[in-house]
Amino acid sequence: MIKNVLFDLDGTLTDPKLGITNCIRYAMEKMGREDIPSNDQLIWCIGPPLLSSFGDLLETDDKAVIDQAITFYRERFSTIGMLENDVIPGIPELLRKLQQRGLRLFVATSKPHHYANQIIEHFNLEEHFEQTFGSEMDGTNSYKPDLLKRLLEDQELEAGQSIMIGDRHHDIDGARANGIHSIAVTWGYGSETEFATANPDHICRHPQEIVAVISSIGVVLNDTR
Repeated sequence: MIKNVLFDLDGTLTDPKLGITNCIRYAMEKMGREDIPSNDQLIWCIGPPLLSSFGDLLETDDKAVIDQAITFYRERFSTIGMLENDVIPGIPELLRKLQQRGLRLFVATSKPHHYANQIIEHFNLEEHFEQTFGSEMDGTNSYKPDLLKRLLEDQELEAGQSIMIGDRHHDIDGARANGIHSIAVTWGYGSETEFATANPDHICRHPQEIVAVISSIGVVLNDTR
């Protein structure tokens, strides 16, 4: 049965579009770029690690250049952008229902845990989660396979009793790499094409569907193990 539920943050629990895209635009301007994409053109950057996003945006693999862009990004993110954000409707109710069923809840995000914890606390969601797992400021554990592996080991969780919920293929890829069940959610920033390629175990289009999906997995696992 499923006992542990791991949630992505950006695009899954909260909608961070304004903050993330504004901070990327700020960083690119500080880097002297003139061809700065619009906010809507940058939504593909919501979810992946900043290291890879800025590498693509600046068309470079020069770590010093990418690190400078991330430093500029965090100048704005740490003071303004972090809270240009909203909780997804239905998420607080979902978290309460999962807790009432005795499930253990964790946040698993590519965002540095330094910022993720502040966001979770700002929106009064911390009471629902045992712990928030995120990357380090130097990018360590920013890739979901590494992050989820660390979470499982740190909390001594069984992969087969755990499920990852996220809105991008990175979440699904990370789950598969660690033998974790997966749910892709459509209210975030992943596309149907992306999900078709990532092939999650389940797709949910509203938070209220997740409880039923997790319950159905529990029944299947009880019947087969």
